[in-house]
Amino acid sequence: MPPRRRSASGYRGVRQRPNGGFYAEIRSGDLRQSLGTYNTAHEAVRAFDAAAWRLGRPRLQMNFPDVRTLQQALDLAPSSRLNSAQDRAEHTALQRRLLVAREDERVMAEWRRRHPKDVAYEQEYWERGREEDTRRRREERLDRRHRKALACAQADLVNAGGRSFFTEEDERWFDIWLSTSDDTDDDGGADDWSD
Repeated sequence: MPPRRRSASGYRGVRQRPNGGFYAEIRSGDLRQSLGTYNTAHEAVRAFDAAAWRLGRPRLQMNFPDVRTLQQALDLAPSSRLNSAQDRAEHTALQRRLLVAREDERVMAEWRRRHPKDVAYEQEYWERGREEDTRRRREERLDRRHRKALACAQADLVNAGGRSFFTEEDERWFDIWLSTSDDTDDDGGADDWSD
């Protein structure tokens, strides 16, 4: 019988889960024994090798054939994870939240099917909000451009030897450094110092 192909994790008996964990299991004939889920592939592999030693597998069927005794394999294997009452309670709470979220999605899909006019109204409402935000951002950008142009004109006037109608402590002098870029989002002025 040819040797079993290694999984995508690169190790015999270890598979990577979609959540990023590593699941280890050992098979013996029709028997399939779960060894648990581990944070790293290395931990899962060590657990697999310890179980393989217990079952009397040849070292060639192990991931680390350099381990010479069962005791070495057990020393290298991660300790078994104990599921406490708190772990079970957290798991139960997460399962409830998942059921509630699925039920919410089902109810919302049913509501959308029954009330297409309300769905259309809601979409129009959010579209109007986006249009108003865009209009407001454009007006603010135009205002910044006017304020910057005025401050620059006053600075040019002073540099040419003229007299500005801004006083020395007038805060409008800071408008020279306003950003007037078209790609500036309304981010609370975090980009006000770039040109």
